Amino acid sequence: MTATETAPSSSIDAWFAGRLPSEWTSVQAAVIVVDREEITVTLTVEPPTLDDEASAADRAEAVAGRLAGFREDTRDRRIAIAREAEHRFERKVAWAVIIGEQTHVFTHLAVPVMSRLRQPERLVLDTLVAANVARSRADALAWCVRLVGKNADEWLAELRDAMSAVDDVRATGPDA
Repeated sequence: MTATETAPSSSIDAWFAGRLPSEWTSVQAAVIVVDREEITVTLTVEPPTLDDEASAADRAEAVAGRLAGFREDTRDRRIAIAREAEHRFERKVAWAVIIGEQTHVFTHLAVPVMSRLRQPERLVLDTLVAANVARSRADALAWCVRLVGKNADEWLAELRDAMSAVDDVRATGPDA
């Protein structure tokens, strides 16, 4: 595969399904999210078992311990798998873990994105900075993107499905 060719997301999903150790996917199949620069592999880990009287602070500490243990115990294998995937798919690999209702991302890219904003859009970002919602315009822009994503999940999912259908039609064309 050359730098101008990219593996379809389904190929990346299939590769990880075959490559990840089965004990990492025993609770739930890994969720693979792919963009142009990065592949994020999210694994679900069984939450720690505590008695019903355990406080919220004790539960948080138990989750933190489970997370730290999983991260350390799987480090060498995750690095080896990531190196294989990075070589094969020409993208960086990030890892995340879901424990209960919480998602913890270990490491991931912060990719600069070029944008040109007119004054009204810049004023929105500057207002978020002035209100201490964000530390910088870049943080404010990321905040806005998260807000839109949170409120438009259904619409964005529909759009992604439509784009996938277009990709499928292209793959059956004369250049396939």
